[in-house]
Amino acid sequence: MATVKELLRAEEDGTLSFGDYTLASKTKLDNYEFEGDLYKVKTFSEITKLEKNGMFVYESVPGSAVENFKETEKGVSFQVSAPEDVQFTLELEPESEYEVLIDGESAGKMTTNLSGKLSVSIELNPDENASVNVVKC
Repeated sequence: MATVKELLRAEEDGTLSFGDYTLASKTKLDNYEFEGDLYKVKTFSEITKLEKNGMFVYESVPGSAVENFKETEKGVSFQVSAPEDVQFTLELEPESEYEVLIDGESAGKMTTNLSGKLSVSIELNPDENASVNVVKC
């Protein structure tokens, strides 16, 4: 999967793509307007972070490339790639249960903490991608 060389871009299908894990130093893009919201991305080899209107949305360690990121009332879906295994954290509804599907297979149900954070680890080979779907139960 290719990195997002623009750091953050809107796709024709109404989703967002962001992140470039090939960068050696932290790079950011601020005040990117998409559907009435302002987004900010910080990305490089060690971390990728996305904020919406100043609030946390997504963070991965190490850095990752995310394509077709879509948030709905029912959850979040996207494709993620990284140079190695990746752990990502999402900001969702506090103290709620979600089912996590990786490449269509259930990774189990997880409950967000008081602040709404949910963390997931995925085993990836270099530059391999995984389809992630986090659905509210």
